[in-house]
Amino acid sequence: MTNRVDTLIVGAGITGLSLAHALHKEAKTGEPLKILVAESQGRVGGNITTSTGHGFLWEEGPNSFSPTPELMKLAVDVGLKQELMFADRQLPRFVYWQNKLQPVPMTPGAMIQSGLLSFPGKLRALFGALGFVAPVMGATLSQQGEEETVSQFFRRHLGTEVMQRLVEPFVSGVYAGDPQQLSAAAAFGRVTKMADAGGGLVAGALLSARKRPKKMPPDPNIPQTKPGELGSFKGGLMALPEAIAASLGDRLKLNWHLTGLHRTENKTYIAQFSTPDGPQQIETRTVVLTTPAYVAADLLQSLQPEVSSTLQGFTYPTVACVVLAYPLSDVKGKLVGFGNLIPRGQGIRTLGTIWTSSLFADRAPAGWQTLTSYIGGATDSGIGNLDPEEIVAEVHRDLSRILLKPNVPQPKVLAVKLWKQAIPQYNLGHLDRLQQIDRGLKSLPGMYLCSNYVGGVALGDCVRLGLEKAIAVSKYLQETS
Repeated sequence: MTNRVDTLIVGAGITGLSLAHALHKEAKTGEPLKILVAESQGRVGGNITTSTGHGFLWEEGPNSFSPTPELMKLAVDVGLKQELMFADRQLPRFVYWQNKLQPVPMTPGAMIQSGLLSFPGKLRALFGALGFVAPVMGATLSQQGEEETVSQFFRRHLGTEVMQRLVEPFVSGVYAGDPQQLSAAAAFGRVTKMADAGGGLVAGALLSARKRPKKMPPDPNIPQTKPGELGSFKGGLMALPEAIAASLGDRLKLNWHLTGLHRTENKTYIAQFSTPDGPQQIETRTVVLTTPAYVAADLLQSLQPEVSSTLQGFTYPTVACVVLAYPLSDVKGKLVGFGNLIPRGQGIRTLGTIWTSSLFADRAPAGWQTLTSYIGGATDSGIGNLDPEEIVAEVHRDLSRILLKPNVPQPKVLAVKLWKQAIPQYNLGHLDRLQQIDRGLKSLPGMYLCSNYVGGVALGDCVRLGLEKAIAVSKYLQETS
C-alpha cells in the first residue's frame, strides 16, 4: 500500500528536524499537515554527535553554537530552556603564531596592542579598512569571472598579515577550507556586501548599521544572550535533535533508506524506501532533501540530470575530530580560553583545538583537561589515509608543542572520528551553482533542497534555513491545495 503525506523530509539532521518542527507546529494551529521525516541512520542529529564515558562528555562533530534568535526559540519551544548553558564571552581566543599563543584582538584597542601583527601590518589593515583599497583587476580575476577568493579579498582590503594570521586560521576553523579556493562572496557574504556598499569595510559597516531594521522587543520567554557567547546544553548538543525528534513522535522514521524517487501524473512524488519492516512506498505532494549534496545528486539523477550534475560540483574534504584528555599536571599552566587556531606554515598539522573542559563546566572529571582537535581539511587530504593511532600521534605531537609540558605520556583517547566528507566548501562558482540548481528545480514543483551547502554551515544557519524552507513549503501547499 502507498501512504500519502503532504511533505516528505529526507534526513533528520538539525536542518530537517528544524523544518519538520516548524511544519508540525503550524499544523497544530491551522489545517493539519501530514508530514514524514525519513532518516537512513538509526539515530537523529546528522553530524551532531555527543558522547559520554568515564566521567567525560564530548562532541565529535559541531562543538557549540552561536545563540541565534531562531536557534534559541527552537530550543525553548522543545523544552530545553533550563538545559541551555553558555561559555563566558570574555574568554580569549588564541592563534598559534611563531611558536607562541597570541590572543586574537577583538577590539580596535586590542588590535593596536596586539603582538600578532607587526606595526606595518596594523597600518596596512587600518588604511584598508578605511577604504584605501585597490580595485578588483588582473588576468587571474578575469579568468575567475571577477570573483575573488577569500585570500584575494582580504589581502586586497586588509593586507597579507591579517589574511595569514587571522582570516586563514578562521577559515580552517569554520570550513576546514582553503582560502585560495573559497569564494569570498559565498563564504563571507556580509563582509563583501559591506565593502561594496561603503567603498571600504568601516564605511560599509556604518552604512549597514544605519539600514538595519529596529530590533523587536525581546521575547521574555527566551534567554537573552550577548555577542560573542557560545552555547550548548547540559547534556551536549544532541539534546536539541533528540528533543525535536521526541516531539515528532511517529512522524519520524529511522533506518528508512530512500531507494527511488519519481514524479507522478498527479504532480506528486512517489518515494520508495527500504525499511526494517520491508519495502515502503510514500506518495507526497512535496519533498525536501536535507541530505548532503552528493546524496541529493544521486537521488535526482533520473528526475533532473542537470541539477544532479551541478550538485556533484560541491566538494567535502575529510576532517578528523580527535578528543584527547590529559591530567592537568601535563598542561602548561591553566588553560583559560575558547581554544587556539593554527595558520598553515607553522609546522603544525592540526587545524585547531577547542579547550573543551575550559569552555563548559562538567565536561571532564576533576583533575583532567579535555582537548578537542580537528585535523585534515581541504589543504590536507592525506589525513584520510592514516589509521586512528597515526592520527592521534599527529595531534599529540602538535599539542606537545603548543599546550603540553615536555615529554608527557600518551593521553586518554576519548574519540577519533573520521568524517570522510565533512564540510561543504563554498569554493569559486558556489553562488552560480546555487542559481543553476534553483533554475533546474523549476521543472520539479514541490521539490526542495535544504542543507548546509545552501545557506551556511553553522548550527544557527542550519536552523534558520530549515525554518525559511518550512515557510516556502507551507506556501506551496496552500497554493496547490
